[in-house]
Amino acid sequence: MSEILLADADAELLRALAGQLRSDGYSLGLAHTTGHARALASLCAPRAVILGQLEEPRGALDLLDEIRRGAPWSEEVPVIVLGEPADSLDLLRAFETGADDFLPRPPAYLELRARLRALLRRAAGWAAGTRLQVGPLSIDTAARRVLVRDHPVALRRLEYELLLHLAREPSRVFAKAELLRAVWGFQASGATRTLDSHSSRLRRALAAADPDPSRRWLVNVRGVGYRLL
Repeated sequence: MSEILLADADAELLRALAGQLRSDGYSLGLAHTTGHARALASLCAPRAVILGQLEEPRGALDLLDEIRRGAPWSEEVPVIVLGEPADSLDLLRAFETGADDFLPRPPAYLELRARLRALLRRAAGWAAGTRLQVGPLSIDTAARRVLVRDHPVALRRLEYELLLHLAREPSRVFAKAELLRAVWGFQASGATRTLDSHSSRLRRALAAADPDPSRRWLVNVRGVGYRLL
């Protein structure tokens, strides 16, 4: 079984990361092209995907977009994108397309391993078997279903995880560093673009399902963090 699918056109980087991941006990599927990655996924759905540099002009992002549309992929599979370290546009595009995390390439292996483990733990813990009600917002954690005034809300996995964390204490303002640590497993608070990008998409999704246009749902408390409204 290919537990982790690792895709990068750089054969040297691919070999280096594969050797380290295998040393830590992961089974891998290795792909040099988007077509090869697609073929491996159709044979056995991976538990997580690490996407590096693929065919131009948008190889990795096109593949990520395909993953989020579903078959032969599981659209909820965690995806880490490896991009150019100095290019903030790479990071923004990755999160807008549906990445769960982003690291500069070549990544520091210990950080990659920590991020991967955090994503796999969260993916395994989706079904908690409880229901949360916050005003007109209802979250069924067993079914991973979100409703606003009985209207379903379609959320990506980390948007759902962020909402669930906020909804457990709806009147509390959560610091950005705490949310990054709890939802993404980050130990430092430098990756605020990650949080801001996901919170923006979450806010739009909740607003789109709510017939009341006056409710903002997710509030950014300047200099502190986020809370539900």
